[in-house]
Amino acid sequence: MRNGIYSVGECSSSTSVSSQQDIEDDKMIAVVLSEEYAKLDGAVAGRLANLAPIPHVPRINSYIPNLSDASLDHQRLLQRLNVYGLYEVKVSGDGNCQFRALSDQMFKSPEHHKYVRKEIVKQLKDYRSLYESYVPMKYKHYYKKMAKSGEWGDHLTLQAAADKFGAKICLLTSFRDTCFIEINPRSQAPERELWLSFWSEVHYNSLYEMRDAPIQNKPRKKHWLF
Repeated sequence: MRNGIYSVGECSSSTSVSSQQDIEDDKMIAVVLSEEYAKLDGAVAGRLANLAPIPHVPRINSYIPNLSDASLDHQRLLQRLNVYGLYEVKVSGDGNCQFRALSDQMFKSPEHHKYVRKEIVKQLKDYRSLYESYVPMKYKHYYKKMAKSGEWGDHLTLQAAADKFGAKICLLTSFRDTCFIEINPRSQAPERELWLSFWSEVHYNSLYEMRDAPIQNKPRKKHWLF
């Protein structure tokens, strides 16, 4: 690890063995869950409602996982999507994926991501007191940086999105110990739900139940998209 950032390929053999065991454990859990959920009526929101979401703590991006860890996380996410019968609308990995995924959930198209980013940044600027304490840098520098196309969204922009759009944002994650995260607006009851998949710290996609899956064109592969 260099300066708090993991570099690609940095992984010991003992870590690899441990990670492989984690995958095997996850596969076993996925099989058990698949058998249980096969008995249900197919309502994904109802299934995930039975999971206890962890408390959401807004924070900015601090690291990028190495390629080995990201690959293992991706496999875990795919297993969970299969278990819960969810379909990902894959958005481009061009640095705008969080905003593209939110756009797809709100407008059925990822192409309004510039508008979504602009509104989130406006929320950050207009309600500085709500978010400044989570930013370990000059706040003005943070929101100006976040206004740039291609700048990765973080957990703080998700909270700002929930507040701005009056939405509960539901994340199905790839993290081993954190399957499900809910982000609620702070000052009002949510008027809608936005469903995203969250792969490690590197990519977001838009989620639908299989029966509601839209037809989409395959996006170009960039960055962390395999």
